[in-house]
Amino acid sequence: MSGSVSPATRQRLLDAMQRLLAGAPNHTDGRLTKNNLCREAQVSRATMNRARDILAEWDTRVSDSPAAVTARKCDDELDRLRRDLTASRTRFRELQDQLDAAATVIAALAAENAAMRRQAADSAIRSVIPLQGFRSLR
Repeated sequence: MSGSVSPATRQRLLDAMQRLLAGAPNHTDGRLTKNNLCREAQVSRATMNRARDILAEWDTRVSDSPAAVTARKCDDELDRLRRDLTASRTRFRELQDQLDAAATVIAALAAENAAMRRQAADSAIRSVIPLQGFRSLR
């Protein structure tokens, strides 16, 4: 049976169960939890726990309800999105490491290039040999 709950309490729990499963709660946020079941029925948790047959029915109906199916789909989608986010963060770190390495190489090459340009400019100035004995054609 329903344990030691009164017929009125039993009916309140059944009505609350119907409202929650239908997505039309009066006293809760509508989540399908046992805590919301007792709050929706406006009975204590201890009173609800004595109605073992109603709790068994709750467990069966919640797992098969459209809301539970939707919640499982949402949970599955959330799990997939979390995996995708983890993979994206890993890929971002890999790309960031490659970018940092490339920036280091570019900076080293730019410094080497500047040094070589200075050296080439210095060499060009030193290698100019003035022509002697050249006459102007005027």
